[in-house]
Amino acid sequence: MAKKVILDVDPGFVDAMVLCMALFDPEVEVVALTSVGGNVASNIAAKNLQAIVEFLDPPRLPRIGFGAEPENGLPVDARHVHGIDGLCGTALPVAELRSQHPAEKVICDAVRSDPEKVILICLGPLTNVARAFQRDPQLPQLLNHLIIQGGTVEGPGNITPAAEFNMFCDPKAAKTVLNARCTKTLVPLDATNRIMLTLGHLDLLPPEETKLGSLLRSIMIPGFRAYRQCYGLEGIHIHDFLAYVVATQSSWCTSREMAGDVETEGNLCRGATVFDRRRYPSWHNNMDVVQMIEQDAVLDYIISGLNLAAQQVG
Repeated sequence: MAKKVILDVDPGFVDAMVLCMALFDPEVEVVALTSVGGNVASNIAAKNLQAIVEFLDPPRLPRIGFGAEPENGLPVDARHVHGIDGLCGTALPVAELRSQHPAEKVICDAVRSDPEKVILICLGPLTNVARAFQRDPQLPQLLNHLIIQGGTVEGPGNITPAAEFNMFCDPKAAKTVLNARCTKTLVPLDATNRIMLTLGHLDLLPPEETKLGSLLRSIMIPGFRAYRQCYGLEGIHIHDFLAYVVATQSSWCTSREMAGDVETEGNLCRGATVFDRRRYPSWHNNMDVVQMIEQDAVLDYIISGLNLAAQQVG
């Protein structure tokens, strides 16, 4: 039976890649998609999500919800990596919607429609999820599983010395979600930094003459260039894709129970994820934290999944 998932995304070219695979994954039923501000402002994220879905035209259209900014706005974005529009300048046509459904309501409705069956996969800041939990306090107990890409355990952050990007963007929301009573798994930088896509992988993706292959190259090649210019890396991190893999292929990762929280204040440590790793901890374990993901299996899975999707797109 296909796993029922909600994808909460802030596209971003890597999130766009996840959508290209997930919407055609035979092992997954995407019941809802929600956009959140992060890599780009919330209005751009909403436009990108709608444009990607319209371009892909999947056989089953999920419900779509659009999120707002955090209360105090986004403190930073990632347009230096993802381009001014989040999709590396790829101009996808998009229809203007007369009305937009709030992301938190779409999340609540989708989970309530199938209690204890839906996996919520969060690939951006946790603004929408925190608001959904506040809107419906029983919602955490009705989720099957919550998968969160974000945070760091032992390594440095990727937006400040202490903080990972998604946690830094809305630390108050992150604190609310990490302390909610539900089954949750955190996919931190410690695990995701180990796996990258390189230029060599482009040759294994759908051919450029296909509709999906053309889209992937239009967003990935500028992404490779940005990673080289900004970070000196000959490849791109696919943090968000790995969270999707953890949700769908959990046997490929190892994790352990940990007790964690998020720092919401301060100039140096805002958004830092803190774990009680003392010999005699006083915090209670509240999440599984991924330690390792099988690199070869993951890369093969992504490449084969995108090639399968290309056969169904257009």
